[in-house]
Amino acid sequence: MNEADLAKYEQRNLNKLVPGQEISTVIAAISGDTVFLDLSAKSEGVLDANELKDKDGNLKVKEGDTIKAFFTGLKNGEMTFTTKIAGEKADNSMLENAYKNHIPVEGSVEKEIKGGFEVKIGQARAFCPYSQMGFRQKAEPSEFIGRHLSFMIMEFKDGGKNLLVSNRKIKEIEHENQLDNLSKTLQVGMKVTGTVKSLQSFGAFIDIDGFQALLPVSEVSHERISDLSSVLKVGQEITAEIIKTDWKNEKISVSMKNLEADPWDNAKQNFPVGTKIDGVISRVQDFGLFINLDKGIDGLVHISALDVERNTNLKKIYKPGTKMSVTVESVDAENHRIALVPATSKEQDQTAEKYMNTQSDDDGETYNPFAALLKR
Repeated sequence: MNEADLAKYEQRNLNKLVPGQEISTVIAAISGDTVFLDLSAKSEGVLDANELKDKDGNLKVKEGDTIKAFFTGLKNGEMTFTTKIAGEKADNSMLENAYKNHIPVEGSVEKEIKGGFEVKIGQARAFCPYSQMGFRQKAEPSEFIGRHLSFMIMEFKDGGKNLLVSNRKIKEIEHENQLDNLSKTLQVGMKVTGTVKSLQSFGAFIDIDGFQALLPVSEVSHERISDLSSVLKVGQEITAEIIKTDWKNEKISVSMKNLEADPWDNAKQNFPVGTKIDGVISRVQDFGLFINLDKGIDGLVHISALDVERNTNLKKIYKPGTKMSVTVESVDAENHRIALVPATSKEQDQTAEKYMNTQSDDDGETYNPFAALLKR
């Protein structure tokens, strides 16, 4: 089939389009309030650009994008399309076709009635139960009255006299499409920018392109954080790395810590064995004391190195924030462990030994204060 025959074939198929039929097509051009659709023939379809704008009036698409649209008919010789069947365009046959082919329709919420809402779609009146209005939001019924919303026809009975519609189904489809798009763009290992939406005891929720990701408190910094509000504020913009995605359960975890240099990388060089350090007690456990040596670096003084009796309650003796001099005994940077011993007890032993072994300068005997007096 040559190009001319193919064009005729495609044109014949386009001429067979029926109102409500869905097609997948490419945006050929955008001019003013009109979007021109490529119909793979010499003619083009037209669509109202307002249907493809966000709440701020900005177009969500560009030339070359592929979209799905529904054929509404011929108007002034042009093939017109819509992304949803508007109420004023909807006759009974279009509504039935929308029901059979799962095409969204638009309608006005007229009033609240028993069990839900009365919705006007074209000349037809439909019923939307309370449970099918809105999506994951708490709102009073009065907030929906008078609004122009999109619906999916769930039941079409008695030739269109009894219509059951759902606004929630539309929102669910939009949400699923958003998740699908995000799953293709947000991948583990990516660096993203988001805004802190709320602070919890276990971490912060970060808004990333409309999706709520979790920043666990343990992933904020290499430094131990006891009060999250001391380092993060609601509304603050942060940069983090995606460390886990679970699209089935709609969960993303991110880490700010992954974008920081790991202080343990240079732990052996910065804290060689034998080094004396003035640290601060960061945590007190039954088995010993954790001493903060530097940002993100804690070492352990085991209870066996402390001058206490067995089964002593260390929390009654030592308090976080107290300064303590320690000596590095061993470093295991790979497993983030540094063993410490109290420096003061070692120094006391050395001082006592020096005192006991002090000898007189004249006879080499062990120093005796009484003997020194007799020699005078």
